[in-house]
Amino acid sequence: MSPNVSALLVHLFTATGAVFAMLAMLAAAQTEWSLMFLWLVVAFFVDGIDGPLARRYHVKHYAPEFDGVLLDLIIDYLTYVFIPAFALFQSGLMDGWTGWVAIIVITFTSALYFADTRMKTKDNSFSGFPGCWNMVVLVVFALQPNFWVILALVTALAITMFTPLKFVHPVRTERWRPVTLPMALAWTFFAGWAAWVDFHPQSWAHWGLIVTSVYLLFAGIAQQIIPLRDDGGSSS
Repeated sequence: MSPNVSALLVHLFTATGAVFAMLAMLAAAQTEWSLMFLWLVVAFFVDGIDGPLARRYHVKHYAPEFDGVLLDLIIDYLTYVFIPAFALFQSGLMDGWTGWVAIIVITFTSALYFADTRMKTKDNSFSGFPGCWNMVVLVVFALQPNFWVILALVTALAITMFTPLKFVHPVRTERWRPVTLPMALAWTFFAGWAAWVDFHPQSWAHWGLIVTSVYLLFAGIAQQIIPLRDDGGSSS
């Protein structure tokens, strides 16, 4: 297979995320929340591996007619922001005006963040919370905290989107990657499990979601606090 065809296939693979987004939206429109999240988990998995594939097959060189970064951002806004915000509002987990505040804050701040050219740090982490509302809302569906807790969480994360706090990229952040990547894979597994059992309150998947979410949420901030050891260039 020629390099050009391989690169084009990567773009086509990335574009499947739009299909999964539509399937998730159709499920959400019918209030089939577990099915919606299962499709979002599939889209999350695609998003996790299309980047390494794009770099492996040099898509910028062999398939430059398609902007992979733009394609990725379009799909990410749908699957990370728009559909989860709709689900949070439509599910009734947030009461009255708090639901309106949450969806306005999520969609507005995320649109700005996704267009921010400063979103990536030098070590390929994210500067500020990277708008992964799909992960946040899935955990909210699993744990179902009080709507005031949800509002406080949404507000705090929206504020951190525009702060210098660092959030790790599970694949591209080299420091602690041997821990971060398995944590991200474990989160994906627990998320799929929780959705598969319809967010049953006794499911062990909820504990897995809590542990992995806490790590992914605070690992980057911990890296800012803990100095990088000087051992001849090692980034672990």
